[in-house]
Amino acid sequence: MAWIYLIIAGIFEVIWAVALRNSEGFTKLQPAIITILAMAVSIYLLAISLKTIPLGIAYTVWTGVGAIGAVIAGIILFNESKEILKLLFIFLIIAGIVGLKIVTTNK
Repeated sequence: MAWIYLIIAGIFEVIWAVALRNSEGFTKLQPAIITILAMAVSIYLLAISLKTIPLGIAYTVWTGVGAIGAVIAGIILFNESKEILKLLFIFLIIAGIVGLKIVTTNK
C-alpha cells in the first residue's frame, strides 16, 4: 500500500507544479490555493509511504514521478517540445523507478 501512496504523492506533485505555473507567481488565487493544497497532500502521502519504504528510495521515486509527470504535462498542456532525446531521458527515469521498485525488499 505504501507504494500506491507514493505514486499518488508523485501525481499530486505534478498537480501542484502545473497549478504553480498557472498561478503566475501566486498572483492568481485559485491556482495558488490548488498549489498549496496539492503540496500538502503530496507531502502527507510521502510521509505515510516513508513508514515502510526507505527514505532514499521513496524520495527518488517521488521526485521521479513528479519530474516525469511535469514533463508530460508540459508537452500536453503547454505545447512544450517533445524531442526524441527528451523522451529517451524520461524513459531512463522510468527505468530507474522500476529498477528501484524491483530491488527494494520492503513492500
